Amino acid sequence: MNQNKTALITGATSGIGKATAYEFAKHGIRLILCGRRQERLNIIQTALSKQTDVITLNFDVRDKTEVFKAIESLPEPFKHIDILINNAGNAHGLDPIQDGKLEDWDAMIDINVKGLLYVSKAVIPKMTKRQSGHIINIGSSAGKEVYPKGNVYCASKHAVIAITDGMRIDLNPFDIKVSAINPGLVETEFSQVRFKGNALADNVYKGYKALQPEDIADIIYFTVTRPQHVNLADILVFPTAQANSVTVKKNL
Repeated sequence: MNQNKTALITGATSGIGKATAYEFAKHGIRLILCGRRQERLNIIQTALSKQTDVITLNFDVRDKTEVFKAIESLPEPFKHIDILINNAGNAHGLDPIQDGKLEDWDAMIDINVKGLLYVSKAVIPKMTKRQSGHIINIGSSAGKEVYPKGNVYCASKHAVIAITDGMRIDLNPFDIKVSAINPGLVETEFSQVRFKGNALADNVYKGYKALQPEDIADIIYFTVTRPQHVNLADILVFPTAQANSVTVKKNL
C-alpha cells in the first residue's frame, strides 16, 4: 500500500519530523522533507534514499511566498501528496504575560499557527480535487490546558486544535482524514529553543523517561495506516511519568 504514497513533512530536520521521516522510509513511503537547514535535509536525504524516493524543500513556513513557491516547484512525481504532516513548531520563552517579548509572541504565532495554515493552503486544493488525503497536525498537550507562563504558546497550540477540528469539518465531504497528535514532554531540541540555550533546558528531561521522537513517529505511522473508514481524530500522548502539563514524577 505504502509504495505509492507520498508524504510531505515540515520541520523534518530534527525531533519528531526527522523521526517520522525515518519511520515512513522504512515502509517505503516517498518523502518530501521540508526545513530551514538545508545541510541537515541533505544528510537525512542521503540516509533515507536507500529505502525510498526523497526530495527536500528548503523554506521557512513563516514566509507564505516561499511556502507556495517551494511546493509549486515539486517535480511531477511528487506533486501528488497523500499525507501532510504539519510538524514545524516552536516555543520561545517562558515568561509571565506581563513580561512577554513581542518577538517571541510573533515567532510562536507565525510558525505554529500561520505557518501551518500556509502549508495546508498550498497542499489541500489538490487533495480536495482528488477527494483523498490525510492531514496530521502536530499539536501539544499545551493545546488541551493552559499552564503558568504558557500563555501565548498554549494559545498557539489551542489554535492548532481548533484549526484541526475546522479542517475535519470542512474537508469531510472530500473524504480527507484530519488528525491532531498532541504530545506531552518529548525529548527534542524544543527545550533548547524555548530556553534560548539557557542551562535550564538541560533539566527539563532529568529524573524521568520523557517521550522520544520515535515514540511519536510510531504513533503517526499507526495513524496513517488505519483502514479508510477509521480516523484517529485527536490523540493526547504523555510519558508515563507525566499526568498533566505541570505534574511530572521525577526521581532526582
